[in-house]
Amino acid sequence: MEHTHPSLTKTALSATLHCLTGCAIGEVLGMIVSAAFNWHALPSIVISIVLAFVFGYGLSMLPLLRHGLSVKKALGLALAADTISIATMEIADNGFILAVPGAIDATLASALFWISLVVSLGVAFVVAFPVNRFLIARGKGHAVVHEYHH
Repeated sequence: MEHTHPSLTKTALSATLHCLTGCAIGEVLGMIVSAAFNWHALPSIVISIVLAFVFGYGLSMLPLLRHGLSVKKALGLALAADTISIATMEIADNGFILAVPGAIDATLASALFWISLVVSLGVAFVVAFPVNRFLIARGKGHAVVHEYHH
């Protein structure tokens, strides 16, 4: 039997990986910038969160723009599709970094920086996946852009 729609779990996995990609780019770039400027916890967290949202929304908007949508429509769909997912990931990710002793102040040259960053992104994925699945099952979150992914 041919399936014309991916399973809910497969769609949620794809949406969560998509969101994780944008968040990871923003988080890594934010942490690198803050470590390079020797910023402390608050500015480090703020720039990482801002960049995670910028890259998360940007990655969502690219296929929509390629599909011919206006910037306004693509931005509206990206906001609807990814805001809760990105926010969930950022809470989990930054919460983990803050919970690991010394991680927020680790330098780029330290193993603690890179290991805690990678693990924090894994934690963010695990926390965001059920949220995305719940939203998609109700026609919310990433489901609002699903028709443009074909």
